Amino acid sequence: MRLKFWGVRGSIPCPGPATVKYGGNTACLELNIDEIHRRIIIDAGSGIRQLGNQMMAEKNGGADSIQAEIFLTHTHWDHIMGFPFFTPIYQPNSKFTIYGPVTYEEEPLKEVLSGQWTYRYFPVRHEDLSSNVSYAHLKEGEYDLGQGVGLHTKYLNHPLLCLGYRFEFKGKVICTAYDTEPFINLFTADPSDPAYDADIFAQGEQVVAEENERLEKFIHGADLLVYDTQYTAQEYRKNRVGWGHSSIEQGIEMARRGNVKRLALFHHDIQRSDAQLDDLTQQHCGNGGGATEVFFAREGMEIHIG
Repeated sequence: MRLKFWGVRGSIPCPGPATVKYGGNTACLELNIDEIHRRIIIDAGSGIRQLGNQMMAEKNGGADSIQAEIFLTHTHWDHIMGFPFFTPIYQPNSKFTIYGPVTYEEEPLKEVLSGQWTYRYFPVRHEDLSSNVSYAHLKEGEYDLGQGVGLHTKYLNHPLLCLGYRFEFKGKVICTAYDTEPFINLFTADPSDPAYDADIFAQGEQVVAEENERLEKFIHGADLLVYDTQYTAQEYRKNRVGWGHSSIEQGIEMARRGNVKRLALFHHDIQRSDAQLDDLTQQHCGNGGGATEVFFAREGMEIHIG
């Protein structure tokens, strides 16, 4: 398996001289399973535009069909904004299956995405797409994707319903867990607060512990984990709790406890310059992860597993 990063930022693209090294595009990953000729794309942030250009170049004007499976972690804007600029989706002989969580009970995934292809925002309508596109709704669970590819999904802690993905093939595991942050107890712990209820607080603590443990089991033993580390611990504690993103320190500690072999720190804050990421690399990417190799994801970086 090969994983390539086409976009590593969160929130909004931030191209410019300060982001050249690590990249300024939003989330898009490409997973290739060469042995069975499977291409899986994870998220359709602005990075998917350049991926689409490469796929068209590989086609080289031939009649071969472009096929891929696209897994959306969720439908926040930074994770879908590149879709209308993904050239292969306009090719008549292309075929795509788009997977994602059901974010609204009354609005299926197709309707959520097709909102981008309306004349209010874009000169092409979803109904005018030339490719063969189908949609599949995912919940938390286990799926057989065929040809020996297994998928586990896990709900994450984010303001919008969001899925982590664990792809398995011939004993090798690539796992994504973003956008997310550790689960916390929202019930008051202050006995002097009129809203305090000891039993409810205790129940909250139990649920939090169970959910954090389930996430750790989900990522356990992964050959590669791509994890949300948008903030530093100081930034997170100061005023980012509840925003749906984790700190670098939280990601490293979770990967270390979970015996993860390689950890890609991902979803970089748009205010973080290349120089700042270099400084953070010096702080966190030595032996801090123990047996886990820790690095900051960069656009164009390709990781080989197996």
